[in-house]
Amino acid sequence: MAAERLVVIGGDAAGMSAASQARRFKGPEELEIVAFERGDFASYSACGIPYWVGGDVERRDDLVARTPQEHRERAIDLRMRTEVLEIDTDRRRVRARDLDSGSETWTGFDKLVIATGARPVRPPLPGIDAPGVHGVQTLGDGQALIETLTRTSGGGRAVVVGAGYIGVEMAEALLKRGYEVTVLHRDEQPMATLDPDMGRLVHEAMDGLGITTVGAAAVTKILTGDDGRVRAVATDGAEYPADVVVLGIGVRPETALAEAAGLPLGPHGGLLTDLSMRVRGHEDIWAGGDCVEVLDLITGTTRHIALGTHANKHGQIIGANVGGDYGTFPGVVGTAVSKVCDREIARTGLREKDARAAGLQYVSATIESTGTAGYLPGARLMTVKMLAERRTGRLLGVQIVGGEGAAKRVDIAAVALTARMTVEQMTALDLGYAPPFSPVWDPVLVAARKATAAVRRAGW
Repeated sequence: MAAERLVVIGGDAAGMSAASQARRFKGPEELEIVAFERGDFASYSACGIPYWVGGDVERRDDLVARTPQEHRERAIDLRMRTEVLEIDTDRRRVRARDLDSGSETWTGFDKLVIATGARPVRPPLPGIDAPGVHGVQTLGDGQALIETLTRTSGGGRAVVVGAGYIGVEMAEALLKRGYEVTVLHRDEQPMATLDPDMGRLVHEAMDGLGITTVGAAAVTKILTGDDGRVRAVATDGAEYPADVVVLGIGVRPETALAEAAGLPLGPHGGLLTDLSMRVRGHEDIWAGGDCVEVLDLITGTTRHIALGTHANKHGQIIGANVGGDYGTFPGVVGTAVSKVCDREIARTGLREKDARAAGLQYVSATIESTGTAGYLPGARLMTVKMLAERRTGRLLGVQIVGGEGAAKRVDIAAVALTARMTVEQMTALDLGYAPPFSPVWDPVLVAARKATAAVRRAGW
């Protein structure tokens, strides 16, 4: 009996995790695996690019988890620099082009995995494609940026457009390379993934580093010099000189192929799947990673979250299902962490505006505490904000900004959200304690106590 063929579109986290996991269940005599990747690298950490640019990671290859050759040694036919142009679901085949030779071929499939990732938002502004303007989505993007920075070595002026996770991380990386850094963003405060009162703490941290942060600043054009290279970024009210510009505006699901093939998309443009990551309505097509929408366990709606943690989990589940085993991905609560210098930033669950949009009434509580016993030298402050449903006391979200040890405390809240705990139930959690690690009352529990009191005052 001939082996089935699995075709994978996308050679990074979700795609190659799916291929590798499927191979663990079925050998080459049972399952042929062909994977297409249009870029120059496979199985790498895009999240590590800011730290490579900033010099914390020494070599590009340190970010590569598994090379194409290592995949091939595991009987996965990984075809690099090969872009899939069309999915024919009726005839169960894909059309791909070799980017070096230009030749095109059709490849049939019995099972298909779509892991096309996300594309960076690149608004159609005048000058947006000028030399010196960079995105940071792929290792190739990071390499191009480093080459620009090397050309202007010794420092210069850098403008970062966008103040989300990637924008804040890139601002710090550029600062480490000796650049004078300005961050432009549309919102009231940086880190719009936080409520404005918590974003203000990030703003203060960036100011303390010497990063200029300009809010309510919509970019209108990129200005270029006589040599065609970027020289400034213009907003409605000002111009900001720049030797290099980094775009950190966010990403959208890369689903043009899927849409053209008639596959179902959600309100955020991502592919819709069932719990097994199978594309809805298509028995032998799966999708995972940044190109899909996932279930929000708090609101019951779908959302798009581009994170490598989810992509790897999706790939493991898809590979198991393709290989004859069983797995599901139940959903997310929206946990994310970052940092700017020594200020750690974390969130999970809903912001205030998310709760309002979902029709939830809520109370909030904000506390300030230290990450260790306050009497120890070097105890660092952190601010914890907690949202709870008004009548039930169910935890809805947590945001944390503070010194060392702040960010990973959000994991306590992520577990509590997944378990649908109330804030009162959280106050009884048996968390670890010793003076070097926490006060007697951990900051998360202090916030839970204050939120419990707020729920009671609201009429629980």
